Amino acid sequence: MLTASQSRVRLQAVEPRRLYRQIADQIRTLIGKGEVAPGARLPAERDLARQLGVSRPSLREALIALEVEGLLDVRVGSGIYVSHADGRERTAHLASDIAGASGPFEVIRARWMIEGECAALAAKNGTAAQLRAIRRAHANLQKEAKRHHNPLDADRAFHVAIAQATGNSALELVVQTLWDQRVGPLYRALETKLEYPAMAEETTGEHEAVLSAILARDPGAARSAMRRHMDMTKKRYSKDWKEAGK
Repeated sequence: MLTASQSRVRLQAVEPRRLYRQIADQIRTLIGKGEVAPGARLPAERDLARQLGVSRPSLREALIALEVEGLLDVRVGSGIYVSHADGRERTAHLASDIAGASGPFEVIRARWMIEGECAALAAKNGTAAQLRAIRRAHANLQKEAKRHHNPLDADRAFHVAIAQATGNSALELVVQTLWDQRVGPLYRALETKLEYPAMAEETTGEHEAVLSAILARDPGAARSAMRRHMDMTKKRYSKDWKEAGK
C-alpha cells in the first residue's frame, strides 16, 4: 500500500517512442538551444551515429524526419545542414504528418518478415489464375519501369498480387497497409536521396527472381528471393551520403 507521501506523487504513463524519434528529439533540442547555428553543417552521418551510439539506419530515419520537418537540409554530396528559419516555416506543417509514421527501415524490416512468407505461400497455395495475375502485374511493372524510374503504383500492384495469392485476406490487408507507409512522407523524402536508374535495374532483376520462384512452385526459393529483395532495398537506402572532400 502507498504511504501518504507516496500517494501525492503524480505519475504519468510512459509513452513508448520509436528510436528514430528519440534521436530526432536530441538533435532538435540542440538546434532549439542554439548550440548549432542555422546554416551550420553537422558532423558526418557516420560520426553522428558513433557519437549517439545508434545504428546508421536509425540515425538516417531521424535525419530524414528532421528534414521533412524543415529543421535540417540533407544535401547528398555536401553534408547535413541546419536549415534557416524561412525553410523551417515552409515545411513546419509537415511535422504532424510524420508524428506517428513508421520509419522507412522499420517498414523494410516488416516487409522482410511478412512479404517473404507471402511469397512462399503464393508459391504453395496460389491458384493458376492468381499466378497469372502476378505474371501480368510483373509485366506491367517492367513496362512502367521503362517509362518511370520509380513506378510505385505498378510495384505496389505486383506485391499486392502476391499477397492475394496467399489465400489469406488478412495478409493482403497487412501488405496494403505497409505500402501505405511505403509512400508516406518519410519514405518519399529518403527516396529523393537514392541513385537512379541504377537502382531500377537492380530491382527489376530482384522482382524477376521472386516471380520465377513463385511460378516454379518453390516456396523456399520464393521466400529467399523476396527477402533478398528487401535486404538489397535496405542496402540501397543505407548507402553513404558522400560528403564533398570525403
